[in-house]
Amino acid sequence: MDIKNAQQAVDDWIKAHGVRYFDALTNMAQLTEEVGEVARIIARRYGEQSEKESDREKDLGEELADVVFVVLCLANQTGIDLQSAFDAKLELKSKRDQQRHKNNPKLNS
Repeated sequence: MDIKNAQQAVDDWIKAHGVRYFDALTNMAQLTEEVGEVARIIARRYGEQSEKESDREKDLGEELADVVFVVLCLANQTGIDLQSAFDAKLELKSKRDQQRHKNNPKLNS
């Protein structure tokens, strides 16, 4: 599914099940909470912190999907065509960073 269709799917879901979008500030707080859950899993599972028994069953994919869902909500409610914005960003990064990472000695060790 492309981003445009994902935005539409989220909008359809909100209309069918969510009553309405939470306001942008509430969604921003939700996004922060979801990113925190992703950070906790990564820090404990892939970082140096030990993973608590209660965290072992947490699904990183599900938490990342929560982040995407809220980002799509924010894009919808603020009138952003995220597909166009993402495509433009990828093009900009491709031009700007064409050699940057290849020439970074920190990445080539």
